[in-house]
Amino acid sequence: MAQEKSYKAKDIQVLEGLEAVRRRPGMYVGGTDIKALHHLVYEVVDNAIDEALAGSCDEIDITIHSDESVSVYDNGRGIPVDIHKQTGMSALEVVMTKLHAGGKFGGSGYKVSGGLHGVGVSAVNALSEWCEVEIKRNGKVHFQRYERGIPQADIKVIGKAKATETGTNVKFKFDPTIFVGDLSYRFETLVHRFREMAFVTRGVKIRFVDERTDRELTFYFEGGITSFVRYMNRHKIGLHKVVYVEKTIENISVEAAIQYTDAFTESVYAFANTINTIDGGTHLTGLRSALTRVINDYARKHNLLKGNDPNFSGDDTREGLTAIVSIKHPDPQFESQTKVKLMNPEVQTHAQQVIGEAFSTFLEETPSAAKAIIQKCLTSARARSAARKARDLVIRKSALESLTLPGKLADCSERDSNKTELYIVEGDSAGGSAKQGRDRHFQAILPLRGKILNTERARLDKILGNNEVKALISALGTGIGDGFNLEGLRYGRVIIMTDADVDGSHIRTLLLTFIFRYMQPLIDAGHLYIAQPPLYLITHKRKLRYVYTEDEKEQFMKTIDEGDKVGLQRYKGLGEMNPTQLWDTTMDPENRTLLLVTIEDAAEADRTFDMLMGAAVPPRRRFIQTHAQDVRNLDV
Repeated sequence: MAQEKSYKAKDIQVLEGLEAVRRRPGMYVGGTDIKALHHLVYEVVDNAIDEALAGSCDEIDITIHSDESVSVYDNGRGIPVDIHKQTGMSALEVVMTKLHAGGKFGGSGYKVSGGLHGVGVSAVNALSEWCEVEIKRNGKVHFQRYERGIPQADIKVIGKAKATETGTNVKFKFDPTIFVGDLSYRFETLVHRFREMAFVTRGVKIRFVDERTDRELTFYFEGGITSFVRYMNRHKIGLHKVVYVEKTIENISVEAAIQYTDAFTESVYAFANTINTIDGGTHLTGLRSALTRVINDYARKHNLLKGNDPNFSGDDTREGLTAIVSIKHPDPQFESQTKVKLMNPEVQTHAQQVIGEAFSTFLEETPSAAKAIIQKCLTSARARSAARKARDLVIRKSALESLTLPGKLADCSERDSNKTELYIVEGDSAGGSAKQGRDRHFQAILPLRGKILNTERARLDKILGNNEVKALISALGTGIGDGFNLEGLRYGRVIIMTDADVDGSHIRTLLLTFIFRYMQPLIDAGHLYIAQPPLYLITHKRKLRYVYTEDEKEQFMKTIDEGDKVGLQRYKGLGEMNPTQLWDTTMDPENRTLLLVTIEDAAEADRTFDMLMGAAVPPRRRFIQTHAQDVRNLDV
């Protein structure tokens, strides 16, 4: 019998102060991965944005230094430095070292803020190797340094400041013992976040400098979220001017910008106290409800919907919609510390009222725009009805039934979806090698013939008429669009495996476009991967070596003595590998490399797919001309 572990009063641990953050970082910043690393920056910048919302700041400077430390400066009031009576510490030290401490609880320091739990900057401090804070306040420059959350000395005055000069500069270096691995801040990820912040915090200048690569960008938008909608739609054709409304009800500010376009997809983003609530919430529900109700009321009133015609559904009224809804609430309730979903029920009522009134007025005053929007809804409704009928013929009834699985699918014997994986393979040749080389127990193969439809330029009813799309939907078992159900997924990993040439890249992009538009939860839940077949087979001294990148090849070639005979084979297609080679290099879980597909910024991903795959040619031409010199090894 195993020895019983002790479980007595002495075994109960109480984590004091910031030690709780260091032991359980996932509770405070969402984990210890690259996403959590960026969240450290967001928490500090959110505090600066809160100063802007309080009307005390109009400049924010963020700098990534060469050693991966980060500085965030704002010209706000500066964190107070006088003694906090309750603790006997300086207010700065309380804010930096005590959880649930801040000026955002009583309502006197901030009417509206994004930092609400009082754990943001103290959590960053706890998870940093070191953190230094400079405060300009009362004509002095105050300073304090912390290491892993612990003050190294009392706060001290290190200089003078002008009487009118105030502000806070927080500089920190993430702790490599917590954020383990080759982690580094991504310039593009931070740029997207800061651009969004500038859009929803009108009149604030955000300057971002990356000293590692000598890059700098400054964001300033007088137009606020109206500019945001124009930015999102710059590759689309708008059906009308941007509709903008801002109104405060019971201390809750509701702001929205709305424009319908010629696109087939919806691009709607919601913010609460400048924070992008990526999972939506009550403000997003209010926006959608208002638009659906107003459009149906207008269509009935003006006889554009006849007596027996069914009302437009929410999906019908959102096709081609680009909208931003931004609320500012004195006491917002979020689903978690990472603030991905707004929960306040009263916000839905206020958002629906404010947006409904403004959009109804717009339709009445602009009948030409109203007619264009209603016509788009009518076309969408007809297409959706056709798509529904087509979908019923395509989608399997459940993951347990073997009905309607495509004949080209080589299924696996394992039925536990947590243990299975589906390779989506380009062409019959590669499909044949993959079928022969796979482990039939848990690996299924779906070969696609030719290129699937470009789903960025077609409605769902047309998409569902494409045989390759039908095969993919049937194989996955989840349904698509509003009928998507992740519980029906038949494979825990869905792996796109295409050739390393132009056609392979195009097919991969077409698949990613379709999945992003109609199966996005598949990506959000971490089920979608891209296989990484080798680029070269190097033969040297009767030994075979596969290399996966150009740099890896160059490094290996440097290790070979001059004059040695070397064989170099470039793999353009998966079909060039025999089944054993394909298994050894690309499909064997012990040896392969898979890239997990993630969406770090949905708004930017939306814009990128629209630019690369949409109908407008000039933006795509500019992109190709700009990046043509960066392309390597396509059809070599």
